[in-house]
Amino acid sequence: METSIYKINKGINRSIEFKGLKAQYIWYLGAGAVLLLVLFAVMYFIGIPSLVCVIITVVVGAGVVAKVYALSAKYGEHGLMKELARKQVPKVIKLKDRSLFFEGNAKKK
Repeated sequence: METSIYKINKGINRSIEFKGLKAQYIWYLGAGAVLLLVLFAVMYFIGIPSLVCVIITVVVGAGVVAKVYALSAKYGEHGLMKELARKQVPKVIKLKDRSLFFEGNAKKK
């Protein structure tokens, strides 16, 4: 009887990582690359010389890469989502009526 040997996947619950970028930042970089391609095509079809198009695309692309890596370093894997969620939480809740806190006197809707 043959024995089967199975490899154990030890990174089963870890997020995807590519060249230092984790999780959603890989998608952000991919979206930036697609937008740069569209930007180059629009500039080329408008009639801007191709050397100028390439220079502008490279400069903007370097900025996109730097910004995505900076976000990844600052917030980490889930930090950007937590920061965006924190901005959605109201700072103050105002109530004009205290009847909400009393069971018997609560307004019926």
